[in-house]
Amino acid sequence: MLREFKKFALRGNMIDLAVGIIIGGAFNSIVNSLVNDVVMPLLGLFTKKIDFSNLFLSLDGKAYDTLTAAEEAEAAVIKYGLFLSNVLNFIIMAFVVFLIVRWINKLQRPEPPAAPTTKKCPYCYSDIHIEATKCSHCTADVDK
Repeated sequence: MLREFKKFALRGNMIDLAVGIIIGGAFNSIVNSLVNDVVMPLLGLFTKKIDFSNLFLSLDGKAYDTLTAAEEAEAAVIKYGLFLSNVLNFIIMAFVVFLIVRWINKLQRPEPPAAPTTKKCPYCYSDIHIEATKCSHCTADVDK
């Protein structure tokens, strides 16, 4: 059983997955910092310094000045400001990942096109093997 686990754990895909998860976690903290420390303050500047994390709707009908005050009063609240922050975080993360994948794709050399394995019969336009001298569909003689 131990050998079977070792074989499972050391497969190439498993190690690639582990590396991907670790790098993804580090990348997540960078994107979170970008959202919380750069984008949200800029968005707050354009929206007259609205603190999105403090936007909420109290379900008990009472008015609270802050989310903290509502939570201390144990009021049921809908924290739509935090939800908006998380949606924005997702959009920015998806966009940054898109840009990185796009950049990596540009760095990779395109594969040369594969040599053709078929050709068109000049009489019936069917696909035939590249080395065929007779069309298997219409039996016409074709040039090699």
